[in-house]
Amino acid sequence: MCSRRNREAGDAHRARRWSAALVPLGIAASIVTASATAGGASPRRAPTPSATAAAAVDRALAAIADDPAHPLASLSVAVVRGGRTVYQRQFGFRTLDNDDAARNRRADSRTLYRVASISKLVTTLGVLRLVESGALDLDRDAGDYLGYALRNPHFPTVPVTLRMLLSHTSSLRDDAGYYWEATLGVDLRDVVIPGGARYGNGAMWAANAPPGAYFTYSNFAWGVIGTIMERATGERFDRLLKRLVLDPLQLRGGFEPAEFPADDLGAIATLYRKRTEVDGKEIWNPAGPWIAQVDDTRRAAPVPRANPGYVPGTNGTLFGPQGNCRLSAEGLATIMRMLMRHGRHGDQAFLRPATIDTMLRSAWRWNGRRDDAGDSNGNPDFGSHREAMLEWGLGNQHFIDRSGPGTGDRLVEGGGFLALGHTGDAWGLRGAMVFDPKRRDGLIFLIGGHGFDPETYPGTYSANYRHEEKILTALHRLLERAK
Repeated sequence: MCSRRNREAGDAHRARRWSAALVPLGIAASIVTASATAGGASPRRAPTPSATAAAAVDRALAAIADDPAHPLASLSVAVVRGGRTVYQRQFGFRTLDNDDAARNRRADSRTLYRVASISKLVTTLGVLRLVESGALDLDRDAGDYLGYALRNPHFPTVPVTLRMLLSHTSSLRDDAGYYWEATLGVDLRDVVIPGGARYGNGAMWAANAPPGAYFTYSNFAWGVIGTIMERATGERFDRLLKRLVLDPLQLRGGFEPAEFPADDLGAIATLYRKRTEVDGKEIWNPAGPWIAQVDDTRRAAPVPRANPGYVPGTNGTLFGPQGNCRLSAEGLATIMRMLMRHGRHGDQAFLRPATIDTMLRSAWRWNGRRDDAGDSNGNPDFGSHREAMLEWGLGNQHFIDRSGPGTGDRLVEGGGFLALGHTGDAWGLRGAMVFDPKRRDGLIFLIGGHGFDPETYPGTYSANYRHEEKILTALHRLLERAK
């Protein structure tokens, strides 16, 4: 996630209909059940929704995606019930051609999305595997791994730890930036240490509270995490995560599209918006063309994110630990099922149950007090989204079901679905991976772009946008009908 202005820095073919995007596979294909070897079947067989219920959700989601006032470029969803994927669907197109609709390519079950901040949860899995191997310690001074002091100059005696970085309580901020391209030759040492070439006025460090005492959502913290992982292993972050997470969980995708096989590269969804930016101001044109934001792989091959001579452990922001992972909805469901099974994937142990407990345990919860009232322990807002972040574990948000018009973290209409997981927001992608680990139920959606300014469509019972509320509620109703 990042600010609205920099969310990670009538269409000519309006006649196309989302209902045509539903694959005509017949009634049985409305239900998709994951096998144990695919990673994460429950010991008991989960009830599945009826074909009638699934068809009703098909129609509801198609109507949401094809709303003339709020069109979506694509939408991919999945529902996990009792540890099994019982429903998945895709709507719309992973790539669009404004001049020739025949060249549009439909989203399907293999479509990979740049899942934005949901990537943080993936990165956390890699961190925890290194913790289990002894290469990292959650509570050790992070500077010990970096080879230089990682200390907030306002609180120089307080160490910053991985546990703080993973729970957004490290006192690092995004105000000085959180990504530096390979061409800049940046070493993060020069960013975080006073007097460094890129330290500037020190805006990356908070002055209001010491490390461990105050929550503020930070993308930059994850660039530091990636750098620590590289220093501890000597491996580039993207290849390290492939070895530690993607390959063991049999996931397609990853953090470096330039190294994807041809089939996976062709499956990436281009992210779109009907907007441009002029002098730092967003200009939306709902009647205009879809404008590619990232991953326009039909026009150009991905550019490698690192130079051949890159030294791992100098600039882990290169590969986007905070938001650059490409995964499918079913890939996210695989991760979800592993977490529901206390770290098991198929018949293999991916992480120990105690490690999963540490990851999912609450590490911070807002005390309900604002800064202007004094004694606040964090900022629960995200841009215009008020009280969107109320509790966190390590690399995952806890959704505690607080509700209000345009405020709160409630996920579904009427409430009652308390969950863990992560949301994503960047370059037109909006998405969520949220699940109840006790019931082993979960919801996933990934949006491939907006034909309207989402800020004009606020939620009625939460800080989410209204179309996100509708998507989550439709999926949750299907989940309830499967009981």
